[in-house]
Amino acid sequence: MVSSVKLTSSIALAGLLGLGCLAMGGNFGEAETIPPSTAIPVIFTQTLEAGKAGPGAAVIAKTTETVYLPGGQVLPRGTTLIGHVVESAPFRFNPAPYAVQTPSTLSVHFDRIAEGGSTIPLSLEVRAISGPVAAHEANILHYRDETDTTGTRILIGGSEFSPLQREVRSPDDDIVGYNRAQGVFARLLASDYVAGDSTLHCNATSTEQSVGIFSANACGVYGLDEASMPENGSSGKGAFVLESRHETVKLYAGSAALLQITGAE
Repeated sequence: MVSSVKLTSSIALAGLLGLGCLAMGGNFGEAETIPPSTAIPVIFTQTLEAGKAGPGAAVIAKTTETVYLPGGQVLPRGTTLIGHVVESAPFRFNPAPYAVQTPSTLSVHFDRIAEGGSTIPLSLEVRAISGPVAAHEANILHYRDETDTTGTRILIGGSEFSPLQREVRSPDDDIVGYNRAQGVFARLLASDYVAGDSTLHCNATSTEQSVGIFSANACGVYGLDEASMPENGSSGKGAFVLESRHETVKLYAGSAALLQITGAE
């Protein structure tokens, strides 16, 4: 797998992103690359159930906000990412070992961006992933009390902002991002995820990234019932793995993820 994507032709990329992208980003220049660690927030458009969605089954996700690329290019909101199921196994309780069960697994590899009849191959890892309920909660306004007249968006990972404010603040009241017309943007913060035997270290970025409904420190799995993520795709294989030792893994439509181009910044 390659860790960055060569954009070999301004004409091909223009076809990928469409005329609207040209208007937003200007004319495309010489060959560019999508740098490692570039974040791409997406939402899954269909439900995947381990054991039913077999190896090779298509996986579709769409970007939830504008992603800015070098040289002024952009991936507009709604750009399609296509992947496939690599491995899929339902949960089957084995009465012999009692508590030591073979996990249900669902492994997914994102392959390419596809838009306007053109494609760009990708190698992606998952920085953070959430179930549909957590994603919905991060998209709506919460009214804390009678003084909260404008409502508050609480992002996955705990950061929050008022729709009338530009600053996105952490629970410690630090400014960790900005709310703009094109979405929420932040320099990602280093963070760690631990769930059972699953561990993940998320690196910080020195450049500002599109984060969608995720906090700058979001890392790991949120609101996916019993599922953990023992592999996020950063090992070089490019596939992330969800597993559960208690039930069949299901990745429901409306689940969200913060993807990153594979490789350290």
